[in-house]
Amino acid sequence: MHDYLLQADHGVRFDWGPAGARHLAPQTGALVVVDVLSFTTSVSVAAEAGTRVLPYPWRDESADAFATGHDARLAVGRHAVSDRTPWTLSPAALRRAPATARLVLPSPNGSAISAAAQHAGATVLAACLRNATAAAAWLAAHDYGTPQRPVAVIAAGEHWPDGTLRPALEDLYGAGAVIAALRGRGCGPLSPEAAMAGAAFAASAASAGVARQVRGSVSGRELTEGGFAEDVAVAVELDASAVVPVLVDGAFTAQRAPQA
Repeated sequence: MHDYLLQADHGVRFDWGPAGARHLAPQTGALVVVDVLSFTTSVSVAAEAGTRVLPYPWRDESADAFATGHDARLAVGRHAVSDRTPWTLSPAALRRAPATARLVLPSPNGSAISAAAQHAGATVLAACLRNATAAAAWLAAHDYGTPQRPVAVIAAGEHWPDGTLRPALEDLYGAGAVIAALRGRGCGPLSPEAAMAGAAFAASAASAGVARQVRGSVSGRELTEGGFAEDVAVAVELDASAVVPVLVDGAFTAQRAPQA
């Protein structure tokens, strides 16, 4: 593959979806998965409670077997939450649920990317609007974000009914928040694609428009109209968390950003 497709010679790179992750992961030191509504936001909430989160692409019979084999609880669909199975992809529900040691959290977007990326050899982080600055601080402290140890920030996006990628505003902002924070810590150079994402976030953040625009986005409206406005509210808690979930031995595990 041509180096220019991999954004070579840049310390911070940006791309979309599973294909972007698949191509960039083997060429990077660290890969940051951003799926704001809702996988990586849910991972951040679960990690704050001390839960180790195992990514898995689909919620099906194989997921049941995977959870059993790893002595973990399996998250259910948002509408299937009960007293017996309170764990789900909803970050608001996870915040209310009792803490569990290990949780399998299926998602066809962020979770699928995370599960695939762990086999590429890169360090994998879960980032969102809640922990973007903390994630950047962790990466910079571990000497990522240079041409020798590049960071690839992957906006998960959503899917159209035919399965093709639908770029999602919330993931552009989440990725941009990480990229802007990396730039602020001297990481780079940024690829033009990464610079664009960082600038998009910075422009909206300057006008206090990020939360408002995420709420009004396609994904935000979909959740709100489906009765899950609280999930969107959790997702737009800008820099509320210092926890950095890092994929260790197949599970996202809470690490902390270094003190400034």
